[in-house]
Amino acid sequence: MIARIVTAIFSTFLLLLLLAVAAAAALFNAFGKVVNPAGSAAVAASAQATADIPADYLTLYQQAAATCPGLPWTVLAAIGKIESDHGRSDLPGVKSGANGSGAMGPMQFIADTWTAYNPPGTVGAAGAPSPYNPADAIPAATRKLCAEGARDGKDLRGALFSYNHATWYVNQVLDQADQYAAPPAVNAATAPTDAAAKAIAFARGQLGVPYLWGGDGPSEGGYDCSGLTKAAYASAGITLPRVAQDQYYATTRLPNSADIQPGDLVFFGTPTNVHHVGIAVGNGQMIEAPRPGVPVRVGPILYPGNDYLGVTRPRADV
Repeated sequence: MIARIVTAIFSTFLLLLLLAVAAAAALFNAFGKVVNPAGSAAVAASAQATADIPADYLTLYQQAAATCPGLPWTVLAAIGKIESDHGRSDLPGVKSGANGSGAMGPMQFIADTWTAYNPPGTVGAAGAPSPYNPADAIPAATRKLCAEGARDGKDLRGALFSYNHATWYVNQVLDQADQYAAPPAVNAATAPTDAAAKAIAFARGQLGVPYLWGGDGPSEGGYDCSGLTKAAYASAGITLPRVAQDQYYATTRLPNSADIQPGDLVFFGTPTNVHHVGIAVGNGQMIEAPRPGVPVRVGPILYPGNDYLGVTRPRADV
């Protein structure tokens, strides 16, 4: 009896493991690669980034991020912006001393955390590491984030939460990081059909338009996710339902093993609760109206922790 129970438990575990592997393989086949939440350390700097970040800090952010695969330099830069305006702030603790919470330097370390990530024997840029020297502080922040989950993009939000225990802080850092990353090029010419090319071209023209729940375009103040996809395909002569749930069922669903093509719609949620949709533009990217406070942008389709559902292909006879 005990042997049968053990065998059943093992069989169940093996089945779950195989299902997990199959799901991961399907996602890999669908996208070609797993995309990290904000790209990689090689992400190009946006015009805002080059205008706002001092050249020496920009170099330090990019060099430090390269030591932690999966941690975008834009995230380090966003922390530096929020914590000290890249060392330019005159608030207590940035250039000397500590603020009321005991935080020091451009990346705002408290003493215990600084010591934890600069143990005895650590060599700084100019001798003993200093939390006030960005050449020491930025690599230390990288080591902390990497140790707390940022490596390989496993838990970037968790790593940021460990840096400052507030959900609003995590969201603010990620939103600022988005602004520092130059959007990848979108080439509508690679779309498989004229309709897909027109939809992508329309969506690209909406980059930067504010998010507005229930919004159908700039005349109303912005788009929500399905408002954007509906308007994009309307420009190509294809009528889609208004909400993401209905768009999912009104378009041709593709198997997870299918290659995602520019112009395909990508959905998130569950079959009975579809909550987000974007337009694929190639190279694992999509144009989307993501959420309140974040305008229409180019972003990754797949990253650890999201709830990708599947892909569909709009047709002229929908």
